[in-house]
Amino acid sequence: MLHKSGDHHTVPLSVLLKRESANEKIERPEISHGQASQSKKGEDFTFIKTECQRVLGDGVTTYSVFALFDGHNGSAAAIYSKENLLNNVLSAIPPDLSSDEWVLALPGLWLQAQTSGTTATFVIIEGWVLTAASVGDSRGIFESAEGAIYYLSADHRLECCEEERERITASGGEVGRLNTGGGTEIGPLRCWPGGLCLSRSIGDMDVGEFIVPVPYVKQIKLSSSGGRLIISSDGVWDALSAETAFDCCRGMPADAAAAQIVKEAVQVKGLRDDTTCIVVDIQPPEKPEPPKPPSKKQGKRVFKSMFRKKPSESSSHVDKEEYSEPDVVEELFEEGSASLSERLDSKYPVCNMFKLFMCAVCQVEIKPGEGISIHAGTADPRKSRPWDGPFLCSSCQEKKEAMEGRRPSGASRYSSGSE
Repeated sequence: MLHKSGDHHTVPLSVLLKRESANEKIERPEISHGQASQSKKGEDFTFIKTECQRVLGDGVTTYSVFALFDGHNGSAAAIYSKENLLNNVLSAIPPDLSSDEWVLALPGLWLQAQTSGTTATFVIIEGWVLTAASVGDSRGIFESAEGAIYYLSADHRLECCEEERERITASGGEVGRLNTGGGTEIGPLRCWPGGLCLSRSIGDMDVGEFIVPVPYVKQIKLSSSGGRLIISSDGVWDALSAETAFDCCRGMPADAAAAQIVKEAVQVKGLRDDTTCIVVDIQPPEKPEPPKPPSKKQGKRVFKSMFRKKPSESSSHVDKEEYSEPDVVEELFEEGSASLSERLDSKYPVCNMFKLFMCAVCQVEIKPGEGISIHAGTADPRKSRPWDGPFLCSSCQEKKEAMEGRRPSGASRYSSGSE
């Protein structure tokens, strides 16, 4: 279960599945969705695919995919990601996995996807399990039927995230506003070289070695009462808080709710950016009506912070109040640290360090002698010993180096960039 503020533990999915199998089988939820958008630059794109089927080792699983891509410096990268990211992720899944193993494998697979030039929030819903991955400043937020709000993504704008600023400066980069000469600085905080105001993006190889594609990944298991998911670009979240977004569309079906959220956002700040919203209702079977408002007792907002470190003040709406967390949504997986080495050093179970033929991050199989120790760096992998683990595949090693600022860059310093 989710623990109160101050604790941060996850429940292994295998435990939940065993617990569930011991009881009566829970029916799959009914999923309805809607989307709406008002375009300013034409760089927002959505990807929605419901009732997808995949053949597994023990049968067929059905899942739905909802994604939002907010491109920058043009729409080409967002279009490419829309057309390729799902296949990139799913192609890494071995075909002989069981249905339980498939859900367990999803979080690590996001690290294998490689495209370029866009922010993304990508959600797969399989039964009552929701897996979300995000880079950039598009955000996914879930409200349970009991009225609790959960952040499923992180805001990777440098203006908002102290941890990302620290990562960049520790790796040798600089964080600052655009200098127009004479000591005058304007605009949001940016990463230099390159000038992008995001610290993470899928790709952007041409704007500096400190912009990394490694996503924040979160997986939760919903209660059987379901809830509502909102995925929106920064055009919405710069104008509305999470609570306002959910409240303004309360009781509306998903399609009308998405339109209402976009309308509210544009009314607050005007159409300054592409403003796009996807609303997904996840409900018990035979309950087609929109989610009803929670009771006053249940409706007291419960917020789960996106970062373990409190983000700094920013112009975007960040809900600041903290409350204890209810036992209605169970957290299975969360990975968002800025340093891959730190993730594995602090959280990687000792027993897994002896899995010599499995990448510690994406869980892809590694041939004997090909694993790269996170401690040995680029040392000869043929000399790796069990206690040198955990080990990475070559793809994840490249991303580790990118996160540490060791990726070549041709970007000139303090060249103007845009997000």
